[in-house]
Amino acid sequence: MEKHTLPLIIQDLKSKRDALSLAHESLKKSADEWNKCIIVLSLGVGLFESAKIKMGWESNIVALVPVALSSVIASISALIKFKNFASQMEVLLQSQSLLTHTLNTARNETELTPQLIKDYNDALEKLETSIYPDLRKKYLKISHNNLISIMKQEARFFSSLDKANNGEFSESDTTSQSSNESLKQNPLSILPNRTFEVIDESEL
Repeated sequence: MEKHTLPLIIQDLKSKRDALSLAHESLKKSADEWNKCIIVLSLGVGLFESAKIKMGWESNIVALVPVALSSVIASISALIKFKNFASQMEVLLQSQSLLTHTLNTARNETELTPQLIKDYNDALEKLETSIYPDLRKKYLKISHNNLISIMKQEARFFSSLDKANNGEFSESDTTSQSSNESLKQNPLSILPNRTFEVIDESEL
């Protein structure tokens, strides 16, 4: 879909920037999970070595456990290096920075300019080369749904704000206000319906 107006370009840049943020967040979560595995396994090796010395374990199987855990740690480290999380996240951050800069430029403009269109096209090219098409489709869908939800929430907020400024209250607000006034007049109204026995002071 071609974007020929400034508001459409601004919304498109916002959605694509958010999509890159979501992709970066997903990569970071994956990298953190693998790194946590390495930390836990490393602590496990240290704990096992301390327990082996303390308990005096000398069997061949016991001696193989630290070796096996160290091999697992080395395998995970190699996998992390193969996945190249740091490099992928760096590319996403660069693309996100370019989109954010273009978005700020668009927000400061009152109309489309040739320079803004050029910056917008450069940002789109950077986006398309920094993330695979299937992932771009996935995160753009999430980003679009998020933006629509945010816009709906903002519309409800400003609508309620206008009503409050004009002295208009919804039925739920009126009901809540009436309940509060009733509670002030009769605080015992919040208690459940129970029969209270009157105690004669002479019996005390």
